[in-house]
Amino acid sequence: MSGLQLTLLEGLFAVHRLAPEAQLPQLLLRQGFFAVTRTAEELSIVCSQDVEIASDRAERDWRCLKVEGPLDFSLTGIIAGISKSLSQAGISLFVISTFDTDYLLVRSQTLSAATTALVKAGYSIR
Repeated sequence: MSGLQLTLLEGLFAVHRLAPEAQLPQLLLRQGFFAVTRTAEELSIVCSQDVEIASDRAERDWRCLKVEGPLDFSLTGIIAGISKSLSQAGISLFVISTFDTDYLLVRSQTLSAATTALVKAGYSIR
């Protein structure tokens, strides 16, 4: 579904893995953008790389692109189209979905190639 507008968020992001029973760091609640998922196996947190979290593991240096929404739940193929464009360019991604839209994280060192591939596929990036 090309033609969508993507917006590059400011800063670098990290993806943290904590034990499933870990407490949610309260400092996250003061952040502009963060995502939390708890499963039986882990507590995952995506947030600004500047936020100090004592995690078991962390993957750093991600950039984040927001799909401008809100997107209707009946729409199909949004992530598939973006994923295909990035996959063809050899770029991996990490996806976060919310009620209104989707967020795509790519490694900072692949950001230029990712934006080039997405623009070539018909997406607009600001």
